[in-house]
Amino acid sequence: MAAIENVFNRELSWIEFNKRVFAQALDTRVPLLERAKFLAIACTNLDEFFMVRVGGLLGLTRQKKAAPDPSGLSPARQLELISEQVHAMMTTMYKCYHEQLVPELEANGITCIHPSRFTDRQAAYAQPLFASELMPILTPIAVHDDAPMPLLANRGLHLLVRLKSVSPEGGAKHRYVIIPIHRSVSRLIMLPAEEGGHTFVLIEELTRHYIDRFFHEEEVEECISMRITRNADMSVQEDQAFDLLSEMESVLEARTRSDCVRLEIEAAVSPATSKFLQTIFGVDDLGTYSVPGPVDLSVLMNLGSLSGFDKLKYKPWPPRQNPRFIKGKSIFETIRAGNILLYHPYDSFDPVQQFVDEAADDPDVVAIKQVLYRTSKNSPIVAALARAAEKGKYVTALVELKARFDEERNIEWARELENAGVQVIYGIKGLKTHCKICIVLRKEPQGLRRYMHFGTGNYNEITARLYSDVSYLTCDEDYGIDASAFFNTITGCSQPCPYRKIEAAPHGLRNKLISLIEAETERSRQGHKARIMAKMNALVDVHIIKALYAASQAGVKIRLNVRGICCLRPGIKGLSENIRVISIVDRFLEHARIFYFLNGGDEQVFISSADWMPRNLDRRVELLIPVEDASSRQRLVQILETHLADTVNGWQLKSDGRYERLAAPGKKKPVRSQEEIYLQVCAMTEESRRQQRIMFEPLRPPGRKT
Repeated sequence: MAAIENVFNRELSWIEFNKRVFAQALDTRVPLLERAKFLAIACTNLDEFFMVRVGGLLGLTRQKKAAPDPSGLSPARQLELISEQVHAMMTTMYKCYHEQLVPELEANGITCIHPSRFTDRQAAYAQPLFASELMPILTPIAVHDDAPMPLLANRGLHLLVRLKSVSPEGGAKHRYVIIPIHRSVSRLIMLPAEEGGHTFVLIEELTRHYIDRFFHEEEVEECISMRITRNADMSVQEDQAFDLLSEMESVLEARTRSDCVRLEIEAAVSPATSKFLQTIFGVDDLGTYSVPGPVDLSVLMNLGSLSGFDKLKYKPWPPRQNPRFIKGKSIFETIRAGNILLYHPYDSFDPVQQFVDEAADDPDVVAIKQVLYRTSKNSPIVAALARAAEKGKYVTALVELKARFDEERNIEWARELENAGVQVIYGIKGLKTHCKICIVLRKEPQGLRRYMHFGTGNYNEITARLYSDVSYLTCDEDYGIDASAFFNTITGCSQPCPYRKIEAAPHGLRNKLISLIEAETERSRQGHKARIMAKMNALVDVHIIKALYAASQAGVKIRLNVRGICCLRPGIKGLSENIRVISIVDRFLEHARIFYFLNGGDEQVFISSADWMPRNLDRRVELLIPVEDASSRQRLVQILETHLADTVNGWQLKSDGRYERLAAPGKKKPVRSQEEIYLQVCAMTEESRRQQRIMFEPLRPPGRKT
């Protein structure tokens, strides 16, 4: 696509997002172990960024005619800017680790100790532990100049050892050995603590301390930690794929051997060893990152499981059970009484799981149809689908094999479901099926009734406690007809048909969104009030950006809550001064997509599985669901307005691409939107319980016996 004016580069915008994640590690208002977790998350985010985005850019640089992106940057220039930004970010991340987190953790009884600081008691414990439990597992692998490089695991930690031996003639000989630190071995080795708390040593430091035990007749000249990140931007050639499942397995195998896109090494590495590693992995200075401390700070994530440090973690916010759901009452009866909107993780995900569980066991349910994009390791929803099929129900599951980094798990689920008798579809050729939908068909006295669940997030009960997402449960007939037509389209290879209420990508969703924006634009031009609010993960699509710019120029007030990438440039006079963009980074990952249009006072509100990105609108199967009942619509508007008012963890995007942290104006009370929404949910459930307690239910005499 040709470059257009006034859009940000998506890769640099993503880096700005990761800076906001990292900023939580610097924020002393955040509990200490949560700060350590945010630093770990920022590191794992970088891993995926390099595997996918940098890997893709490196592929483009090999194409002599690689076009610039919409911001006008060539792939080569993007790689230069990425390297510059990430090098600076990692310098700041390690400064945070050494100067803030490590001292504060030690002050609170969590100590990462170097072997040189072992007490006699700790040394007496560590030495036999290494000899009996670690050394037998670790396997040194020689690296020869004239032999192929041993296959190293993507993102796996390794020790590189440079050895020196002296021949009988007196000449010195040098060689390298690699010791993989396998993921099956805990990286944190717990030690006896001298004054309470927890003391541990990193396995690579302990191994380095005893490294001479592996090499009896050679001198260890150097021993450094390192790891590589491999390119994961590869996909199956579907036009040539006869067996998609087998082809996906081939792609997974190819990723284990793909090119290196990033080399991380300890800053203490010698120039000779650094050059040796760059040569064998084919990485230049742009892709080499020397770090002044432990390689791979994602190890900090493990600290969250330490017991006895609740004061260093967030206060628990247990999900609340929506008062509409009563124990012992059929979920189908509850849905028949009225549409239900849930906002996870504030509202419990249990009703969604119950929806599928009850459908599997209900003798009146005849069929279940569901799309599975990402699921948990031991998914109860997948188990319910298998159970339903084994009970003779007609079960169809579209399991998206191309869900990046979940391909292996989805392949396993697909096979298990097939073995249980489920009709499994592996996805749609040329597209990823990313929508979140489940239909249950149930025989009732009035005939066959459809019950639906639409969502913005995955059918994963684990991430449903960590990600904010919307669920919508309904048995409205128009939604049911649309849902059935949608499934017939994706499972039956039929042409998309017009829907009554919903809209779907890749056919129609972008046009629908632009028409909604243009309708607000026209109202504003005619002198009427016009307003747009939207919440999403990313805004990249230039067609929608242009429509938003036109709306702003017409006077439409636009408020956007974009968690991550935002290529739109707000606040430019004459173009986008009516657009305000904020991003929220807090304890829950903001994942919901909610869109609002004033529509002349007849408000239109939608939930969606799709972000405003070309991949979602052109290369994925997505859904846009109107929420029309008054109570659900009102709640979504309240959620949007609460998030847009955040002055604690909200960041405002400036016209130059920087983000500034928001603060409450004057003496106004600061608003932390996630806490505000949780308190609203708690108040709503408590009020409902209170109303139930004050209801009087008369006791009636038993009926007479006849």
